[in-house]
Amino acid sequence: MTELISTVQVFKLRLEADGIISIYLRSLDGNALPPAEPGGHIDMFLPNGLSRSYSLSNMPEDIGIYRLTVARDVRSQGGSIYLHDVVKLGDTLDISAQHNNFALVEDAPHSVFIAGGIGVTPFIPMMARLNELGRPWLLIYSVRTRQRAALLDDISQLEESGIGEVRLNFDEEPGGKMLDLASIVSSLANNTHVYCCGPEPMLNAFRSAADLAGVADERVHFEYFQGNIDKAEAGGFTVICQKSDVAVQVKPGQTILKALESAGINVPFSCEQGICGACETTVLEGEPDHRDLILSHQEQQENKKMFICCSGSKSDRLVLDC
Repeated sequence: MTELISTVQVFKLRLEADGIISIYLRSLDGNALPPAEPGGHIDMFLPNGLSRSYSLSNMPEDIGIYRLTVARDVRSQGGSIYLHDVVKLGDTLDISAQHNNFALVEDAPHSVFIAGGIGVTPFIPMMARLNELGRPWLLIYSVRTRQRAALLDDISQLEESGIGEVRLNFDEEPGGKMLDLASIVSSLANNTHVYCCGPEPMLNAFRSAADLAGVADERVHFEYFQGNIDKAEAGGFTVICQKSDVAVQVKPGQTILKALESAGINVPFSCEQGICGACETTVLEGEPDHRDLILSHQEQQENKKMFICCSGSKSDRLVLDC
């Protein structure tokens, strides 16, 4: 499990839209929580045994606290249902240190954010930061219906207080249609950085559109909030843990993470879906079999890091900095 930063208290709950709430967290000791980074997320360790990652949706006035905006998803494994149905004011929860696999490129001449449903949450701090810097941005926010669109007041406020533009798309309302991601991506200027967060089919379509349009990897940013990956569990290779000075045989049916745990090597992890980044590990030798939903194509080819909860090895021997 990833290292805990603190136990926090729920001090405010707010209904944002149909089936969507914001949960406001503050430190129990009265100290300010570390600033929310644009694109940052925390892992939450729930009393029911689940650990889940949630993006920080802080507005500029949310100083020293964290806000999480969560949709109730009956198809999930229970994290969002617990937060909606069980958590109440005054409850305490354990959270991790902040991670950021979706960092904002602050000096980009123009930034385009494509959000699907609750995928809008990480873009709130991003747009706020660009407003501080006086840089232009565009948010394309697609939701099934207006009743399911969270944070519209905050988004409107951010649009009015900076050089931002908001385009709303309600695909299940009269006259609505699915976003034409291929058209959006292919029309981007060469210096634009484009970000996408939403359901897996949307993200897969976005990445395919970016590849087809030839958008450089460094200008394409994405974050999954749910993973449906095929973990590398074939085994049959050896992992050399350089720091621990231990060689571990990864057996068929095991991930690297589980093999290291069985050998008594403590490594951080959370989601085990290849989306949160908690188990990021530096690769010193060997060729990983990347299965995560975090690394770009270029980063996978560089083989400098991997996520051991789901990725394996194409080589017989893999040397990791752990």
